[in-house]
Amino acid sequence: MKQLMRTTDPTQIAFAQALLAGEGIDCFELDVNMSILDGSIGILPRRVMVAERDFDKAARALRDNGITVDE
Repeated sequence: MKQLMRTTDPTQIAFAQALLAGEGIDCFELDVNMSILDGSIGILPRRVMVAERDFDKAARALRDNGITVDE
């Protein structure tokens, strides 16, 4: 798995997941429980991960829609 993005914005994660689903790319969100433990004040980012084979296609889909991708 490779990190596609990291953010504290849950709406950006939901948008990214919808875009990836539309492209047929499976993704997994990490650090969900940690961000819940911070009391929902948004200081701990969540990570969106994809398989390494899907990274280039996923990164292109997000960039084309204005989402910053981690390199």
